[in-house]
Amino acid sequence: MGYRIAIAGASGYAGGELLRLVSAHPDLDVVAVTAHGNAGQCLGDVHPHLRSLADLVLGETSADSLADADLVFLALPHGASSAVAATLDPGQRIVDLGSDHRLTDAAAHERYYGGEYHPAWTYGLPELPGRRAQIAASTRVANTGCHAVAAILAAAPLIAAGVAVPDDVVVTSASGTSGAGRAALPHLLGSEVMGDLSAYKVGVHRHVPEIKQASGINTVTMIPVLAPMPRGILASVALRPTGTGGDPYAVLQDAYADEPFVHVLAPGRQPRTASTAGSNGVHLQVVLDADSGRIVVTSAIDNLGKGAAGQALQNANLMLGLPETAGLSADGVAP
Repeated sequence: MGYRIAIAGASGYAGGELLRLVSAHPDLDVVAVTAHGNAGQCLGDVHPHLRSLADLVLGETSADSLADADLVFLALPHGASSAVAATLDPGQRIVDLGSDHRLTDAAAHERYYGGEYHPAWTYGLPELPGRRAQIAASTRVANTGCHAVAAILAAAPLIAAGVAVPDDVVVTSASGTSGAGRAALPHLLGSEVMGDLSAYKVGVHRHVPEIKQASGINTVTMIPVLAPMPRGILASVALRPTGTGGDPYAVLQDAYADEPFVHVLAPGRQPRTASTAGSNGVHLQVVLDADSGRIVVTSAIDNLGKGAAGQALQNANLMLGLPETAGLSADGVAP
């Protein structure tokens, strides 16, 4: 028997991806899956692709249903995680895939989210300097947002090295429809999405304060784009050079040389969402724009992988003292 795992919100896309990853993990056993509207159904009816777990029954989300787990994943909508976490044993390990405990600034939370502010937990992005040890020592970890992962990993090393200016950063980030969740909303219907690109929440996207908090960026313009694909994020991050730093490409290479999941592509190659699909991988490239002189970093991830479930499992491995890469792959699926 391995460590016992429970997943609250197991009927959603992120919850389903977590179950797929955990089911193949050598040291984790699923002991509870819970949901809201789908409670009482067999997992195989909600996630037909999860044959090895098909007979598990989704229960109601409560402290009792999650009590036997060594670690609980909360794959719940914004505002729901904090209420559930408050009912669990303080010593029980939790990875929250939601946004309730990401922000350290209450004013930023009020501006971008509204509602009650909840204190920040350890921020779960191991590739940031010093973060692995903090995650490993924590019982409460706030998983990163999907757009935030792509932007932070692209920008943070350049700002820390003094190569890029932390002001006037522009992020354009295109995401697949699974990033909006599984609810049957009219604007997410296939006939609405196919053959169309649409910007959304321009100027007020909720990942802006998270990106600033974790990357060292002071001011950022973010343009999120809904793309006609089920999963994936392709972000471009444009930064002004300081003129006194080193080569941006060399900085990224040095920053991620020993990282198992972050790969800086060879010069001349650009990231593609298809190459990271189904993986916990991050593909990066950096160039100098010939006209403006800006540094442009492009970043591709799977929004359900490194942007959600894969990142959550990476954090859980650290919290449980397991190999960080257990149950995860940097290799995507193709075609």
